[in-house]
Amino acid sequence: MSRKPNIVLFLVDDMGWQDCSVPFWNKTTPLNQKFHTPQMERLAAQGMKFTQAYACPVCSPTRVSLLTGLNAARHRVTNWTLHQNQSPDAVHPRLNMPDWNLNGFQPEPGMPRTVCAPTLPQCLGQAGYRTIMVGKAHFGALGTPGADPKKIGFDINIGGHAAGGPGSYLGEQNYSAKFRKGDPVWDVPNLEKYHGTHTFLTEALTVEALKAVDQSLADKTPFFLYMAHYAVHVPYAPDDRFIDKYKARGLDPIEAMYAALVEGMDKSLGDIMDYLEKSKLSNNTIILFMSDNGGLTQQARGGKSESHNLPLSCGKGSIREGGIREPMLVKWPGVTQAGSTCADSLIIEDFFTTILEMAGTKPAKPVDGISFVPLLKGKTGTSANRPLFWHQPNNWGPQNLGYGPSSAVRLGDWKYIFYHHPGQKVREELFNLREDIGETHNLAESNPEKRQQLATVLKDYLKNVDAQMPTDKITGKLIGTP
Repeated sequence: MSRKPNIVLFLVDDMGWQDCSVPFWNKTTPLNQKFHTPQMERLAAQGMKFTQAYACPVCSPTRVSLLTGLNAARHRVTNWTLHQNQSPDAVHPRLNMPDWNLNGFQPEPGMPRTVCAPTLPQCLGQAGYRTIMVGKAHFGALGTPGADPKKIGFDINIGGHAAGGPGSYLGEQNYSAKFRKGDPVWDVPNLEKYHGTHTFLTEALTVEALKAVDQSLADKTPFFLYMAHYAVHVPYAPDDRFIDKYKARGLDPIEAMYAALVEGMDKSLGDIMDYLEKSKLSNNTIILFMSDNGGLTQQARGGKSESHNLPLSCGKGSIREGGIREPMLVKWPGVTQAGSTCADSLIIEDFFTTILEMAGTKPAKPVDGISFVPLLKGKTGTSANRPLFWHQPNNWGPQNLGYGPSSAVRLGDWKYIFYHHPGQKVREELFNLREDIGETHNLAESNPEKRQQLATVLKDYLKNVDAQMPTDKITGKLIGTP
């Protein structure tokens, strides 16, 4: 095998910071005790745990940032994509959303409302890697080239297309939405051999991923495996391998399905780690574990007391911590210290630059992401003066505080949120996350100097990247920055 390290990026869909038995806080919580993720525990014991890792509030922005190394405010894919030239934004009572890039990423310039840039798999392919895409893609809208992972740099695509969720997790249902009278646009492609079988989607994708890695091993080619599970996204389905024990513990049906879905994802991680060990690849393979956004809240999932994100506030779709803070683990043999923890903050576009550095190459063009390789080498404390930015000029999720069109910046322990709705009672929030991880005490009025400092940092950034803002329906004017 080449001396280049193999790289596995294991990305989970909609997995909240608390949806596992690994505590990413300073203590174990009741939510951690509800879930059983022994393989995540195994990876944490072998590598480094990150307690302040961030993504975007929803999926397509995160995935395009990962693909390009660009912040969402710059690439403008600020909400989830699906149908060409159609926005999923709900009608807002006061705002019209901007012309964001609703067609997603495209491999060539020219298509309206898209972003085009060098991609992670393209750069890795040029560095000699076989690039394998497995699971959820969700980069470009239906009918566009960007919907096909093989057109944006991946050598192999297993199950990836335009949709951001599975039609079904069940092989008996052919992974199709038609069994719940849904739109076939959600049907998972390229897995026909499993149709009619008792094979859960998470398992089928894992088996096919390892077959692709097997071929790279036979060809003596270093590989980049982007294991992007549809789990743990809705629509939930019972994974019979794990669900009975959660029912026996008294969880209601939705809670039990969700917990089993999490454990099935965890088994996939373990199967990959077992394969690497048996194939004598584990010492030359880097594993990165991440989620694409925060978990759905209890109310959104429909359970009675089901998984949410406490002590974090809100969930998927919100720029509050519950929508953007993610479980993250990295094992880099010979580099990361086993069982270590890093409290430095980082954001999803950093994965682009980091993975390229791991592969011995660099971005072809300037990007927003900053490599966290120094953190993996133990050089912590480097993020204190680096601002992280979120920008979502879109109408996603519930209409209550913590959701809705908004922008935010984190700098050190402080976080500032600016809500775009001019009629909203609370438009600015300021939190000290070290003292108030749950964002329960808004200090915007009591600490005007810090509020103004962060508002200025956010305003300058949004102007620098020419970030889009909504329009006020009443005045017809663009909403101003903070």
